[in-house]
Amino acid sequence: MAVTNKVLSAQAREGVGKGAARELRRQGLVPAVIYGDKKEPVTISLAYKDIYKAIYAGGFLSHTIDLDVGGTIHKVIPRDYQLDPVKDFPLHVDFLRIGKGSKINVQVHVNFINEEASPGLKRGGTLNIVHHTLDLTVSADNIPEEVTVDLTGLDIGDTVHISSIKLPAGVADHSHEEDVTIATIVAPSALKSAGDTDEEGEAAPAGEAKAE
Repeated sequence: MAVTNKVLSAQAREGVGKGAARELRRQGLVPAVIYGDKKEPVTISLAYKDIYKAIYAGGFLSHTIDLDVGGTIHKVIPRDYQLDPVKDFPLHVDFLRIGKGSKINVQVHVNFINEEASPGLKRGGTLNIVHHTLDLTVSADNIPEEVTVDLTGLDIGDTVHISSIKLPAGVADHSHEEDVTIATIVAPSALKSAGDTDEEGEAAPAGEAKAE
């Protein structure tokens, strides 16, 4: 399922620098910039409450946004944002302008389904998630909301690699890691302990020395 664009209202700003940014924040605004697509950067400001809500709603850096700047719509994706180190409120946002047909790299959430159909999990195994998100190259016009991993049939010791799942159409792995490991099914602690005992052999009865 593709992500639906959010719409945020913004206003152009002329002042730049720390002093101008502080003044904007005193007015309840957050300074930001739009760059990319071989066009000049545009400095803007957004309402604090709007950008705060967008950031903490989750998936901020993987959702495209339509920024309405004085009636002109800029299709963008957030590329970075700064938060106050103490109070965690937004200080500045960078938006990448998206051209028609652009390919971009985004982090997409992984959703695991059918845990009840995994023999390994039913026997007490644990799902060890290595990557909660995947680094993917996607069409800016069709960013997937999530990637689904089906756990049906997976047993203890099985591993889910990116090569073993079906990525949405037009989506490619952008990770620098070869065949990314997404998750593994690991044995429960009790089963591990029993295995260790079997390997070591039974303990000798009290008072009886082991043979050399």
